[in-house]
Amino acid sequence: MHDPFEESLRDLLKASPNSDHDDDATLGRVLKTANRQVGAGDLFSLVGHWLEALMIALNNGSPHLAPVSRRNASDRSADKAD
Repeated sequence: MHDPFEESLRDLLKASPNSDHDDDATLGRVLKTANRQVGAGDLFSLVGHWLEALMIALNNGSPHLAPVSRRNASDRSADKAD
C-alpha cells in the first residue's frame, strides 16, 4: 500500500543535500511522531464528543424527573382533606 504523504516525505529526504544519515530511520521517526500526535488528537476529540453527548442527555432528561415522596397514598389523601 502506497501512502502519498509517505512518498512525498521520502522524496524530500532524497532531495536533501545532506545524505549522510539513514533516510528510512528518519522517515520512520517522523511518521511515528505524526501518528502519535494524530492519535492523541483523535482521543481528545472522542472524549470531547462523549462529554458533549452526556451533557445533552442530562439537559434533555432533567425536565422528566419528578420529585419523589416516600409517604403513602393514604397519608397524602388525609393531607388534602384538611
